Amino acid sequence: MLKGKRVLIGVSGGIAAYKTPYLVRLLKKAGAEVRCILSPSASSFVTPLTLATLSENEVYSELFDPKTGAWTNHVELGLWADLMIIAPLTASSLSKLVMGHSDNLLMTTYLSAKCPVVIAPAMDLDMYAHHATQENLKTLINRGVHVIDAVEGELASGLVGKGRMAEPEQIFDYTQYVLAQKSGRLSNKHVLITAGPTFEAIDPVRFIGNHSTGKMGIAIAEACAYENAHVTLILGPTSEKTPTLPTISVIRVQSAEEMLNVVMSCWSKNEIGIFSAAVADYRPKVKAVEKIKKNAESFEIELIKNPDILSWAGANKTNNQYLVGFALETENELHNAQIKLERKNLDLIVLNSLRNAGAGFGHETNQVSFISKDNKITNFELLLKSKVAENLVNYVIENLP
Repeated sequence: MLKGKRVLIGVSGGIAAYKTPYLVRLLKKAGAEVRCILSPSASSFVTPLTLATLSENEVYSELFDPKTGAWTNHVELGLWADLMIIAPLTASSLSKLVMGHSDNLLMTTYLSAKCPVVIAPAMDLDMYAHHATQENLKTLINRGVHVIDAVEGELASGLVGKGRMAEPEQIFDYTQYVLAQKSGRLSNKHVLITAGPTFEAIDPVRFIGNHSTGKMGIAIAEACAYENAHVTLILGPTSEKTPTLPTISVIRVQSAEEMLNVVMSCWSKNEIGIFSAAVADYRPKVKAVEKIKKNAESFEIELIKNPDILSWAGANKTNNQYLVGFALETENELHNAQIKLERKNLDLIVLNSLRNAGAGFGHETNQVSFISKDNKITNFELLLKSKVAENLVNYVIENLP
């Protein structure tokens, strides 16, 4: 997604500049071309050599060379970039952006930029909470600048509060989000997605679950966000990184009953439902209050059926809603998927099989088939889950009621 993209990173003079080299590294690993501009005080916090080494490009800091008079063309820099990021952005530099105060190379380049601009503010908590700072941020948002809100955490002052710059990984994800914005074909659409496993408690320590990681559902949520959809992601227990894109709301659940309750409260507000979660079919009839001790040679658990969340959504689907289910099968794959498609009143079912190497739980790849309610079958080769998600979102958009 970032391969070949040109990203211009501006660094202002704050202690959070120590994180910027990590951001440069992430962008470079993703295939982006990166150039960096330092404000006059930024080199006190991060060296030009560090950024030049990681970006593999010259680092810019002065409007002109005082020895030779050679001019750094800020206009060309602003036109070169597909995206400009200022991270960290201090309170002082923030006020300069708002006022158009062009007293250094970073500011003049910002005023010359024709591309989207992302800022990641960083300052002490009282400075961040100050009315002037908040009004400045609102002003930039109204001008179309993308603001990655500061986060809670330990600050350089020793205080704890909101003002800490977002982590490089979050800024990187937001960069992908901005650059991946397409035609906005899902603008004003609301999408409900379930993902990951459910864990059904046996006692406070043990549970019944499965190997699902939620990778596929998270990729689908991000693909929908790239089309400007409002996404509600109901995510079961997983160690996968929770999406941080601004149009994705994540609701974490543990059990099938918890997931059903959230689905029941949300489904009517969404035009699209994509139910990729691997919901446990059964749960223990009784959950032990205390940890069960290993005393007997054998141990039996009585299981009862969990609610069928996808069936509930299908039974409560209106003519203006589009519902997608997933089927992971190990035998009679196509037949079983077609039965599930009809019985649960789906518009589309995504079939994948554990027989296919590289498909299913835990992999970065998946191999799927789309089966529509009119029995049209579309087969795909083994692809990255991000590409599977993109194909699915394209299919849904083309077939919306």
